[in-house]
Amino acid sequence: MRKKDVVLMATVTSFETLAHPSKSELRQFAELFMPLFAASTDEARRQAIAALSQHPDIPAPVAFFIASQPISISAPFLISSKSLNDETLITIARTQGRAHARAIVRRESLSPTVIDALVGIGHSQSASQPVETAKATDTQAVQTAPVPSEIIDVPPSNPSREEELRQQIKTMARQVSRPSDDVLGLRRLSDIQEALLVRFARERDARQFSAALANTLSASHWLAERIMLDISGVQLATTLKGLGMNASDAIFVLQGFYPHLSQKTGDISRAEGILYKLDAIACEQRIESWRRADSYTFQPKDADKQKRFG
Repeated sequence: MRKKDVVLMATVTSFETLAHPSKSELRQFAELFMPLFAASTDEARRQAIAALSQHPDIPAPVAFFIASQPISISAPFLISSKSLNDETLITIARTQGRAHARAIVRRESLSPTVIDALVGIGHSQSASQPVETAKATDTQAVQTAPVPSEIIDVPPSNPSREEELRQQIKTMARQVSRPSDDVLGLRRLSDIQEALLVRFARERDARQFSAALANTLSASHWLAERIMLDISGVQLATTLKGLGMNASDAIFVLQGFYPHLSQKTGDISRAEGILYKLDAIACEQRIESWRRADSYTFQPKDADKQKRFG
């Protein structure tokens, strides 16, 4: 081990022995730690952070500094440290990317403020990421899709008619031999949203799960609750498959909220049987039909009145 690594670990070990460090001790540790950390190897950094993640009184600048490190180093601290307040957690999730946000989701407890922020971050990512790629795909699809002769023969004199025909071409292009991995333009779970849904299923927290699901669908709480009230699990399975959730996570969620789906027939559980029988494209279409019906029932002004978490 390099000399700087030894000094870093000695500094951390010395700080760990302080049950209730004073302000001067906290300041001294912050002044020593960050330059030693910067000069040490990755292995020493990991060991130092793993040790500090169990200490409840890390100086705020040091806590923020550690949480901002690459996820391969900072993960234990993000998951376990009690020195990270809500404001810091939200800032890290917003500025450091998906991997950091997913680590934060794994914390033993999260306040409603942090959960609300994580849901919002996941929603903004899932809503914004496909847009630019979708535009490129639509353009390519229009160029390669077969175009009916009645469309070719229409003179481009009516702007509204042109736009209507353009949308018809795009729709037909998307329906012709769509690859199984082509999900552009469809509603999809972000990594953060999926991690939150799995977390709430693990905690059997139906209220938080329903709120996160409504946010993911950009729909009312009523729709999310109606989906979950189907005790057969088919509607939730349809939703999870239509949103593109990983199969193992979807099975875990289904069995978490509907324990009877854990029962096995042969080698597969009832949850697996339901999920594997569903067609992904049909699920996507079902979700969109539910959302359209929901939008007719709940106008935007009504939705604004609903609180995201109850």
